Amino acid sequence: MYARKLKVEIMVGGERRPCPLDWLDSFCMRNFTGAAEFDDTLPTGDGALEASFRVDPERLAAALAAWLTQRGKGNGQPVHVEIHAALKPG
Repeated sequence: MYARKLKVEIMVGGERRPCPLDWLDSFCMRNFTGAAEFDDTLPTGDGALEASFRVDPERLAAALAAWLTQRGKGNGQPVHVEIHAALKPG
């Protein structure tokens, strides 16, 4: 488990929703991205990711957005990604 819990949302065509777990899983697997800087990530659910403090959320959001757009996850539209610290319960 990593120190930070992050919330990952995607926006396509004005619609905002949590990033699906299978998309996060695919992106975070190094053999798909080749990006060692994102090795310290662990998808834990739709829109949920744990990461070390070495992971820059802005760079992660930009790389994930480009990767999702390139793979057609926006159905011809660009995919925008926002990553924020997850709120702690209670």
